[in-house]
Amino acid sequence: MIDKLQRCVAGLCLLLWLSACGSSPPSNFYRLTPAVEPTPGGQHPALGVGPVDIPEFLNRNSVVYASGGNQLQIAGTERWAEPLEYGIGRVVGLNLSALMQTENLRFFPWDVRQAPDYGIRISVLDLDAREGQATLVVDWLIYKPGDGAHITRQISQFKQPLAPGQLTPSELPAAYSALFYEFSQTVAAAIKDQMQRDASAAEAN
Repeated sequence: MIDKLQRCVAGLCLLLWLSACGSSPPSNFYRLTPAVEPTPGGQHPALGVGPVDIPEFLNRNSVVYASGGNQLQIAGTERWAEPLEYGIGRVVGLNLSALMQTENLRFFPWDVRQAPDYGIRISVLDLDAREGQATLVVDWLIYKPGDGAHITRQISQFKQPLAPGQLTPSELPAAYSALFYEFSQTVAAAIKDQMQRDASAAEAN
């Protein structure tokens, strides 16, 4: 009788353990978003976004952020709804479309027979958050895909304040979106300067 009771208790414990294993918390999915909605515009200039490169430690579904020193924290239930490099390219492209008032937007790789006027290559060196601040460090290049000419290349850093107190992963997608809008504004200003130089050179000829 005792052996039978022990087997029943053991079986019940096993069922409870299996039930606990199958009831993990649901994941929350996030995306980067543009700061402004694109408005109807012209077809000039033609902009090409990409390629976009990210560090290997960011190349995962989960949101990653610093937890002190050189240690990283990988969020358990906060996940990206798309590969992060795709989200970065998409959001930067939409921001630039609005800032430059052009609907002529393409993403790498594009048809070489219809190369855009200006291409923007993006290499994220760091995208991180600590208590009180999110940071983006990006190596970016504006070039002319038609002939491969490099226009400008810079390494820029952008910072976005976070809510005071302990950092929560759910606040990072909005902060990262704001960082990439600041980056888009910097790129748009550089393209506009180049367009003016190109226009002046055309008039001189």
